[in-house]
Amino acid sequence: MPAARFQDSSTRRSVISSLFAAAGWSAFDRAEAAVRQSAGRDAPIAAKDKIRITKLETFLVKPRWLFLKVHTNAGIVGLGEPITEGRALTCATAVKEIEPYLVGKDPRQVVHHWQAIYRHAFYRGGPILTSALSGIDQALWDIKGKALGVPVYELLGGPTRTRIRVYAHAGSPESIKEAMARGFTAFKTGPAKKRPARYVETPAAVQYAVEKFAELRQLVGTEADIGIDFHGAISPALAKLLIKGLEPYQPMFVEEPCQAQNHDVMAEIARGTHLPIATGERVFTKWGFREVLEKRAASILQPDLCHAGGITECRLIAGMAEAYYASIAPHNPLGPISLAAGVQLSASIPNFLCQEQVSLGEGYIKKPFTVREGYLDLPDGPGLGIELDENAMADKIGHDWRNPETYDEDDGSVVDW
Repeated sequence: MPAARFQDSSTRRSVISSLFAAAGWSAFDRAEAAVRQSAGRDAPIAAKDKIRITKLETFLVKPRWLFLKVHTNAGIVGLGEPITEGRALTCATAVKEIEPYLVGKDPRQVVHHWQAIYRHAFYRGGPILTSALSGIDQALWDIKGKALGVPVYELLGGPTRTRIRVYAHAGSPESIKEAMARGFTAFKTGPAKKRPARYVETPAAVQYAVEKFAELRQLVGTEADIGIDFHGAISPALAKLLIKGLEPYQPMFVEEPCQAQNHDVMAEIARGTHLPIATGERVFTKWGFREVLEKRAASILQPDLCHAGGITECRLIAGMAEAYYASIAPHNPLGPISLAAGVQLSASIPNFLCQEQVSLGEGYIKKPFTVREGYLDLPDGPGLGIELDENAMADKIGHDWRNPETYDEDDGSVVDW
């Protein structure tokens, strides 16, 4: 629909001035006002124009993702990824249950809607409800940016950097070489093992993991970065042994050295090494990360924008981390919408480290991301800066992906994935 616009710049200035004078405005609101003033007549939707949410639409996308479209009466569609891996249908149902609250409301009140969805649930947080909220939050920021004609990072105070460093998953010499050929300079692997790790492993198993990491370090040299992800599948006792062996090869970080449910244990591991400890993919909201920071359990936080509360919450988590001299490396083993949201956040915060990715969007979005010298260019499109390629995605709709079920080969007991 055509959008009405302010009649002249003086009117815009007076409106902005009166808005800034209002008490209690958040940093988000002040940033938005400044962007609206600079966007001026280029904004597709003027602030005074009515825009309402009409429906929420989710669809399963291979290999294991859930995409969300938030539709509006203005023709603007916001994109998000409200997914908990292995629980896609559960998350889709959670989104459907939230839909009655959102339909008919102005999508531009992003923070207000976050508060209402989170707090009115009464049973707050958890992986399912917070993941559903995260995807919705991404989509509302996408709509807001598109309505104003600016990238989301402009609404968060403007860019703090000109490009975004990314890392690739690469666990073998062959995959490392392939990633290097694609332009990556940072990588992440797991501890090499011949079988699922026992609570206490043999010296041979520890030596094998260390030697395999040493081979990767030798391959990339000392100018590249390699993180190692224990994936919470290593016992605290074994983690200490592995970390001690890895220290000479200086991993960029040790991710989830043990399960993230007991931050005191992780803090004990952190105190025993000079290597940076990273965690966050299974931590939700500012309240979960507050404990990590207060206990000094990690110096690199990895909030997942599809799980931890979306762009709204992860921006606040980044601010908390800055006060503790901790950096942010957004977690993202998911799709291009998740990556786009992470890039917008990473562009706007001062304490960004590196952005995880497993898909640059080929076959899913019209303009996939491109890695150059280990970095992505700062996107300049409105909102999240991406458009889905519906034709390319036609053969990727639907999946029944489930989490792996792993058992000890000797006694049949359950082991962590």
